[in-house]
Amino acid sequence: MQKTNWHSLGTAECLQLLDTSVNGLTTEEAEQRRLRYGENRLSEGEKVSLLTLFLNQFRDFMVLVLMAATLISGLLGEYTDAITIIAIIIVNGILGFFQEVRAEKSLASLKQLAAPSAHTVRDGKKVTLPAVELVPGDIVFLEGGDRVPADVRLLRCQSFEVEESSLTGESVPTVKTIDPIDDPLAGLGDRRNMSYMGTMATRGKAVGVVTATGMDTEMGMIADLIHSAEDTETPLQRRLEQLGKVLVYVALLITAVVVITGILHGNGIYEMFLAGVSLAVAAIPEGLPAIVTIALALGVQRMIKRKAIVRKLPSVETLGCASVICSDKTGTLTQNMMTVQQVWVSGQFYDVTGNGWDPTGGFQLSGKKTDPLKRLDLRRFLEIAVLCNNAELSLEKPSGKQDSRWQVAGDPTEGALLVMAAKANISPGTLAETEVRIDELPFDSNRKMMSILTQNRTGEYHLLVKGAPDVLLDRCSHILVDSKVIPLTSSLKKAVTQANLTMAAGALRNLGIAFRQVNDLTEMQLPDPERRLVFVGLAGMIDPPRPEVYEAIATCKRAGIRTVMITGDHQVTAEAIARQIGILPPNGLVVNGAQLEAMTDRELSERVQDIYVYARVSPEHKLRIVKALQKNGHVVAMTGDGVNDAPAIKAADIGISMGRTGTDVAKEASALILSDDNFATIVAAIEEGRSIYDNIRKFIRYLLASNVGEILVMFFAMLAGLPLPLLPIQILWVNLVTDGLPAIALGIDPAEKNIMDKRPRNIKESIFASGLGWKILTRGTLIGIVTLAVFWFTYASQPDQLVRAQTMAFATLVMAQLIQVFDCRSVEGGIFSRNIMENPWLIGAVGLSTMLLLAVIYIEPLQPIFKTVPLHVIDWIIVLVAAGIPTFSLAARRTANRLTKRSRVSFNR
Repeated sequence: MQKTNWHSLGTAECLQLLDTSVNGLTTEEAEQRRLRYGENRLSEGEKVSLLTLFLNQFRDFMVLVLMAATLISGLLGEYTDAITIIAIIIVNGILGFFQEVRAEKSLASLKQLAAPSAHTVRDGKKVTLPAVELVPGDIVFLEGGDRVPADVRLLRCQSFEVEESSLTGESVPTVKTIDPIDDPLAGLGDRRNMSYMGTMATRGKAVGVVTATGMDTEMGMIADLIHSAEDTETPLQRRLEQLGKVLVYVALLITAVVVITGILHGNGIYEMFLAGVSLAVAAIPEGLPAIVTIALALGVQRMIKRKAIVRKLPSVETLGCASVICSDKTGTLTQNMMTVQQVWVSGQFYDVTGNGWDPTGGFQLSGKKTDPLKRLDLRRFLEIAVLCNNAELSLEKPSGKQDSRWQVAGDPTEGALLVMAAKANISPGTLAETEVRIDELPFDSNRKMMSILTQNRTGEYHLLVKGAPDVLLDRCSHILVDSKVIPLTSSLKKAVTQANLTMAAGALRNLGIAFRQVNDLTEMQLPDPERRLVFVGLAGMIDPPRPEVYEAIATCKRAGIRTVMITGDHQVTAEAIARQIGILPPNGLVVNGAQLEAMTDRELSERVQDIYVYARVSPEHKLRIVKALQKNGHVVAMTGDGVNDAPAIKAADIGISMGRTGTDVAKEASALILSDDNFATIVAAIEEGRSIYDNIRKFIRYLLASNVGEILVMFFAMLAGLPLPLLPIQILWVNLVTDGLPAIALGIDPAEKNIMDKRPRNIKESIFASGLGWKILTRGTLIGIVTLAVFWFTYASQPDQLVRAQTMAFATLVMAQLIQVFDCRSVEGGIFSRNIMENPWLIGAVGLSTMLLLAVIYIEPLQPIFKTVPLHVIDWIIVLVAAGIPTFSLAARRTANRLTKRSRVSFNR
């Protein structure tokens, strides 16, 4: 149906436009509207079959390259190799398939948020029916504990509050009203006369008229955003695709040159065809996708130990190159637990220590610990806060969890007051015998107060009141100072007002506490009994930052990563929190939803680099912010826990959700789940992601340098008119056995110490960036030269022993690669820059590969298969000296350059 600003209209006008009344619809009218608007459920869009999902795993360019390698191996008669490659392809496909099956459950989780039933009026009678049968114009009845079944314009409210944090980001329940909102463009959090599908009523009662159902609701719009958000390729996927294409082109070119050159030198066509096919296989590292998968899978296991659960393997690497983290405030940067941090009583500010709902903490005055029970005014303040309260604080052990946690049942604001009082050993239980509740005047949005009538042991009645400080102060005639009740003079009233402003400037939500003695119970029958009150003090509360978030954000800054706060909360609160935890720099901009709405996409893209805090934003805004950052070349990580975060989480390069407080919708849309809801875990995940990408580059460097060596040995031999220095079976053996084990060990190499002191990688950079391509060419060329030199030396001295020369070349090639693997461990240094014992797996892999080499040379049954002969001691001396030249000559040159640079610096000084 057409978009209407229902919150800007009066209740009568809303009923008129919806062609209904407070008596509801008839069954016939409801059925006609259901045919027009559809059922009140969220659609899932077109489903992709499981078979299609599985087949899609084999459309990747690198997989097609591997299939070509399988065909080539089959043509060579190497059926074992062909079967191995096919196994690699199938394993990769199955892993990707299971990841994608889980990734598309977002809308199913959204549907679970819909209310199962609704209380409405049909044919003039109040009935309960399935929520899917609701239609626009239905009258619904809501009360505390109900999940709102559709978008509703409220007609009547009685102390009605709704928890909307999953939709708006508000950290406290919203007090509802029926008055029209003047601003037609007001954000969801400011539409206090509306309740939306999927939110939870926490207190009071209300009657409303359904304005939208199904996909027309705000929840439905989020569902549509999730469905339409595009899944982006990760940088790793793009780089591996680029690498696959490069390898194919190189393989075809080199193969053609070698085959043609060999034929021109008189070699047989069939022989050169086999040699050319062997070179093509050598140029393509068949084990690369498998090794990448293994490296990512091992990284996932390490991340699980660090409380980060990975749902999509490539996301591990993607997080490592994130340049911006867009973080929700409530429950992500903050604890999502309202906490009293400051109290003002008798002209003094008391700091309240402790975190969240854990009642561990105390009171401080001027930085020194104080006992609140010894101060009569502060003690009375805490007693009223406990008595004028309907929440419950308890220590609970969640199902399936080992640790117990403090929980608040009821309003979070009232829960914060209970926690504050518990830090002074005051609880409802301790006061139950001294003061008994007689009556209650519930909170009302017009009065902005709540009152409790109590009777103490001596029979005296007291009216205990809490409410908005400005409203409460106007109803007070006296004030409690120390232990005395004195008249509230204009100067004292000014002092209270100033204290309220001071605390509000620190982004605290303030609540006033007051009381008065009731001499005659008939006073409670008066229209306005909350008069002539005695003002006691102020409680300033806030949803506090997580303790770990300070260091996490500082580490992100050091790593060149921007943290941007995106929240539905108030601008003042968001700005204060952002400054407190170090997100907002002195010149950083803060933008609210209305200002963002006024910007075009182009204007947002131009200004997004300077904006660090977005307040009062909607799901559509979050999506725009993510896309604007991506348009500026950023790799964006989006963290969140609510339904409203899901579309942006899915659209981001990597989505991160909270494991404890996160909704199922956010979890299913994300690639990474933080099991401890700890922002610091993101930093650990970034470190792991960077380490994994470095390790991937390490084994790509190792594999390709080895392959370049193999190709150049054959290439130079053909150009020189020499016999084949390496046989096809030997090349395949090196590729699938000797190269694979050390490469896997490189994939689990520990991170270098300075990994978090570097800026994020450029999203557009090639996988060969930062000199990797040059290192591959130089190391590969040197390996090829020394291998060919050993072959030529052996063959020239003993022309009748070609097999011996080929065995020498085979051994030299393998040993040169195994020595080179230790040089690959450092991104910027060399073989001597890292402790060789840091990675025992690599030592084991090199040792095993060496044993396999010796096996094919010395075990007689294997010698005819691999065309090898036993080597003597002098042969091994030649092999090892030659094999060490590529690595140690470059290490010597690097050391010489470093010493020269130091001497120049010393000379200039």
